[in-house]
Amino acid sequence: MFQTIKNAWKTLELRNKLLFTFIILVLYRLGASIPVPYVTGHIFDGLTGTILDYLNTFSGGALSQATLFALGVSPYITSSIVIQLLTVAIPALQKWSQDGDEGRKKINALTRVVTLALAILTAVGYVSLLNSYGALAESTVGDWFRTIVMVACYCAGAMLVMWLAEKINDKGIGNGISMILFANIIAGFSSQASAIWNMVFSKGGFKGFNWLGLVFAVVIIIAIAAFVVLIVRVTDAERRIPIQYAKRVVGRKMYGGQSTNLPIKVNMTGVMPIIFANSIVAIPATIASFTASDGWLANFVNNWFNYNKWPYLVVFFVLLIAFAYFYIAISFNPIEVANNIKNNGGAVPGIRSGRPTVEYITKILYRITLVGALFVAVIAVVPMLAVVIESAIGKSNYFTAVAFGGSSLMIVVGVALETVRELESQLTLRNYKGFLD
Repeated sequence: MFQTIKNAWKTLELRNKLLFTFIILVLYRLGASIPVPYVTGHIFDGLTGTILDYLNTFSGGALSQATLFALGVSPYITSSIVIQLLTVAIPALQKWSQDGDEGRKKINALTRVVTLALAILTAVGYVSLLNSYGALAESTVGDWFRTIVMVACYCAGAMLVMWLAEKINDKGIGNGISMILFANIIAGFSSQASAIWNMVFSKGGFKGFNWLGLVFAVVIIIAIAAFVVLIVRVTDAERRIPIQYAKRVVGRKMYGGQSTNLPIKVNMTGVMPIIFANSIVAIPATIASFTASDGWLANFVNNWFNYNKWPYLVVFFVLLIAFAYFYIAISFNPIEVANNIKNNGGAVPGIRSGRPTVEYITKILYRITLVGALFVAVIAVVPMLAVVIESAIGKSNYFTAVAFGGSSLMIVVGVALETVRELESQLTLRNYKGFLD
C-alpha cells in the first residue's frame, strides 16, 4: 500500500490529484468548525446510542457542535440509497441507469434534487431539536427569521459537502463521499485515543497508572489490529463460479472456447447493512430523547433497549443479517447474469442454461451472503458486545468509547483499500507497456 502511494506521488498527474483531494478534505474539516448564527453550545454529548450519536460519527463531530457541516454527508448518502432503491422499482429510472452517460447524468441530477429536499427536511428538524434543548440564542427580529437563517445555513452546508465530494470525483482520486467519511472518522479517532489513554492513566499523569486499564487498552489495540487483518482478507475474498464459453465460427474466424469465471465478492454489501440497521435500532432512543426523561419510553430505552443492553444487541444482529440479504436482492439480479452468460455463448460446467443456472447462482449467492453478513455482524457487534458484558458485570466503562468502533473501522479500511486499488489501476494505465516497447 505504501509503495503504491509512493509510486503515485512520483507521477505528476496523480500527485496533483492527491494534493487536490487533500486540499478538499482540509477545506471540509475547516467548514466543519465554522459556527452557525444563534447556536450557543454543544447539546449531543449525552445522547449516546441514539441515531444522533451515529450521525455525529459520520459528520466528524460537527453534528454535536452544530457547525456549518452538521448535516455532513448524510442527506447525500440517504438520497443515493433512495434513488438506488427506486431504480429497481420504477421502470423509468431503470431505463435511465441503462442509458450510459446520459442516463447517469439524469440520475445524478435527480439525486441532487432529492439531497436538497432531504437537507431542508433534516435541517428543520435539527433546528427544532436545538431549540427544544435551549441551545439557541434569542433573536431580536423574531424566531421565524432565526429558523430561516439556520435552515439556510445547514442546507447550504449539506449542498457544499455534496459539491466537494463531486469535485474529488472529477479532479481528485475519486470516491468523494467515501473520502469525506474517511476524514470524518479519522478525526473522531482522537477522542477514542484519548479515552484509551485515560484508561491507563485514569487519575491523570504518569503517577496515576492503572494496571487494569492497561490490560483493557492492550486488549482493544490487539482487537483493532485483528479486525484490520480480518477486514482486509474478507474484503478481497471472492467465490469464483467457472464459466465455459463454447466455440463458434463467424466468417473465417473462430471465437470462444476459453474458460473464465464469475467472481462473487464475499462482502458484496459493504457497510450498507450497518447503516440500515443502525438507523432502525436507534429510532426508539432518538424518539425518547424528544420525550420526558421520566416517561415510559425513556425508561424502556434506558432499561432494555440501550446500546449496552442485550435486546438492543440481538435486534441489531438480526437486522444486520436481514438487511444484508435485502441489499443483495435489490443490487444483484441472478436472472440477468444468467441471461448474459447464455447470450454470450457461455455456461456453467455441469449446469444447464436457463433456470438451472439461475438457481445455481442464487444458491451460491445466498451462501456467500450469509458468510459476508456474519462477517459484517462480527465486526459491528463485537465492540458493542464488550460494552454489554462490561455493563452486566458492573465494571467501569472501559469499552464505551469503542462501542461503535467496528463499523467505523470497517469504513476506514474499506476506503483505504479502494483508494489503493484506484491508484494502482491508474498507475497501470500510465505505465502499461505494449508489444512495441
